[in-house]
Amino acid sequence: MVSPTTLPADVRASVSDKPVLRTRDLIRAGLHPEQIRRYAQSGELEKVARGQYVIPGATLPDDMGLVMVATASPTAVVCLLTALRVHQIGTQAPSEIWIAIDRRTAKPRIDYPPTRVVRFSGVAYSFGIEIRDFGGVPVRLYSAAKTVADCFKYRNKIGLDIAVEALRDGLNRRLFTRDSLWEAACVCRVSRVMRPYLEAVQDA
Repeated sequence: MVSPTTLPADVRASVSDKPVLRTRDLIRAGLHPEQIRRYAQSGELEKVARGQYVIPGATLPDDMGLVMVATASPTAVVCLLTALRVHQIGTQAPSEIWIAIDRRTAKPRIDYPPTRVVRFSGVAYSFGIEIRDFGGVPVRLYSAAKTVADCFKYRNKIGLDIAVEALRDGLNRRLFTRDSLWEAACVCRVSRVMRPYLEAVQDA
């Protein structure tokens, strides 16, 4: 077999709407796994993670990390510190992408970017999910109110100071209402923990 040097135009056209290409996307576009390997060797495809490729020179989304994680695990939900960053709440700049998966779901195999996985169950997993578009890729993300409630639930893992900062910043900037925050707190079973901080902001 002659090593391919140029990715066929019909393949490029069929995957042009996807900034990150999974192996299965390329196979559906008509490539054999051996062809994918050879195109990666020749530089027509750039391998960015396990089973994920981009076309060199293509316009990529600003937040490629989120796109890569969503591509690798479409049912995962961006949560906690990463969700705070996406919502622009507080001052967090996490080095890992935090995602939530259903407790019954197998942990996704993501070798890049660095990812922290937490497990939610029942309504705590399904409540407050929003869909954001990043370069044509749908990314599941918890709402601002749900994210703050989650931060209180996981305060021993991320720090109570971060949760309190997020509550104050979100309320002061009106990124959510008190009612929506309280609803999320009840879902996450942290209403009793959150109440004094919520009252403190109200009295300030």
